[in-house]
Amino acid sequence: MPIIKSAKKRARQSLVRQARNYNVRTALRKAIREVMDACKDGDKSKAEKLLPAAYKLIDTAAKKRILASNTADRRKSLLARSIAAAETPKKKVEATAPKKAKPTKKKAA
Repeated sequence: MPIIKSAKKRARQSLVRQARNYNVRTALRKAIREVMDACKDGDKSKAEKLLPAAYKLIDTAAKKRILASNTADRRKSLLARSIAAAETPKKKVEATAPKKAKPTKKKAA
């Protein structure tokens, strides 16, 4: 436990900043996860709609030094690549029963 007055103040400030950073970091992770889940589901249009919000949170975190700038750039690049690789969902084709083979005529020997 700090004894010096300035150390006590720094401990209080640290707790306040930790709580503030936690909220930003949590929102950031949630936004990234939503975009990645949409990509995995193949819902490219939904992922593209969520992308600007995720970019904004990543940039905000970088500005507040919660993320390093290179890390922020790398995460934005990862999201963009994931969306580019995601495919739009295709119509599901129902499986049909396999066709029966035609009987062959055996020649008498």
